[in-house]
Amino acid sequence: MTDPSPPNAASPSSGRVVASTPILATILRWGGLLTAALAILGAVIGYFIAGADGSWSALAGVLTAAVFLGITAVSILIANRWFGDPLFVPIFFGIVLGGWLLKFVIFIVVLLVLRGQEWIVPPVFFVGLIAGIVASLAVDVVVMLRMRLPYVSDVTLPGDNSSPETSRSITKPPADS
Repeated sequence: MTDPSPPNAASPSSGRVVASTPILATILRWGGLLTAALAILGAVIGYFIAGADGSWSALAGVLTAAVFLGITAVSILIANRWFGDPLFVPIFFGIVLGGWLLKFVIFIVVLLVLRGQEWIVPPVFFVGLIAGIVASLAVDVVVMLRMRLPYVSDVTLPGDNSSPETSRSITKPPADS
């Protein structure tokens, strides 16, 4: 009997993981650690520059950068859950594009809300935002340089026994007699 449902390679029972998933998870872990360190450092430096308002401004800048740069990696990780589905490509790009649009709208709203706040010190906020962006990009570069990703990944070859599609793999044609 054949299974009418398509195999879902991202399901926990299949054991297959999209090759980019460990890279993105590592980026999020390292980015979270670096953001925490940068938030503490920014809060201390902001406090010495402009008091409590400077501290809050630096925290707002660093956390804004971290959230918006993390949305892309999280959206890709969410989209990877549909790997193996026949509609994986449109689902993937729909989720990632939706994440970018969401990020754009939220960024505009955050800037409009923070613009009128008296506790924001614009130069400290700006430096915290830029420091968060540069730190995130540095994490991306370091992780991408250290992680090994094959040129061709997420491919199932005929006769691959580790494949969840072994019942559908190519079989030998009957011998002519």
